[in-house]
Amino acid sequence: MGAVMRNKSVVAEAQQIGLAIELIQLGARLQVLEAETSLSRERLSKLYKEIRGVSPPKGMLPFSADWFMTWQPNIHASLFMAFSTFLREHAGLAGLDNVIKAYSMYRQHVMLYGMDQVLSLTRAWTLLRFIDAQIVQLVACKRCGGHFVAHAYQPSSRYVCGLCNVPARAGKVRQPKGIAIPA
Repeated sequence: MGAVMRNKSVVAEAQQIGLAIELIQLGARLQVLEAETSLSRERLSKLYKEIRGVSPPKGMLPFSADWFMTWQPNIHASLFMAFSTFLREHAGLAGLDNVIKAYSMYRQHVMLYGMDQVLSLTRAWTLLRFIDAQIVQLVACKRCGGHFVAHAYQPSSRYVCGLCNVPARAGKVRQPKGIAIPA
């Protein structure tokens, strides 16, 4: 009986290590790893350093919902949420499995269309926690009908997304000094 229990714990630990490796490869911060695995902080830190070749970044996780409301992050967060919602409704994926698959789909989409990857795994994970805590919600745009991330509990009947109402400075990037922009 003891050997069976030991094997189970080794298998369970191996599964946790595999999950941590997958999350690290997707760019998860140490706090996400701690929340989603049963491995110790020390073990996760060593694993992170072995996989990434550097120590895990220090500092707090992003905690403001306002980041998701700015133009470009809102579009990327809303795209991620479309994948997440689809996987939840049509594949029955929830929790961390949903985060990993939806984020992988987001990354593939961004790469396929040559876009900058704006959303990190940690921000995607945080976004889903904000949705669950009803800090943010998905709201339908009255013009295009797409669903976009918006603050919860705000009137949404007249919501127009950032794609239908592009801000004047959206997409404009400051050029480094000394680089001529062709006319």
